[in-house]
Amino acid sequence: MSEFASPRAVLLRLLDGVTAGRHEGLPRLYAEDAVVVHPLAEPAARIEGRAALREHYARLERLPLEMTTRNLVVHQTADPEVIVAEFEYAGRNTETGRGFVVPNVFVLRVRDGRIVESRDYTQHRAFEEAMA
Repeated sequence: MSEFASPRAVLLRLLDGVTAGRHEGLPRLYAEDAVVVHPLAEPAARIEGRAALREHYARLERLPLEMTTRNLVVHQTADPEVIVAEFEYAGRNTETGRGFVVPNVFVLRVRDGRIVESRDYTQHRAFEEAMA
């Protein structure tokens, strides 16, 4: 039996940290050489390495957002390292009161309890509209 956290457990820690605003601990969920791709961002974004992820989450920390995760469905795959998560972030801009719902599909590869690769299919435009 493995002593490392399962991909599902790592995903739940990630979502909990994002929605609770505990961004400083999130980079520890990733491998040093992790790669996160946001294919639906305009332009598409690629974040490489834990240091870059630390910067990414530091930027998110400054945003005036309250969020929860809802409608989470986790799909196991034939590869024990890979899961697919479908969910929504629901929240509001704390400065304007504007509400939002952001659909997401994350494809995570977790090895030895750390995210080594993630493809985050997020509707970035919904976040941008909430911040307007």
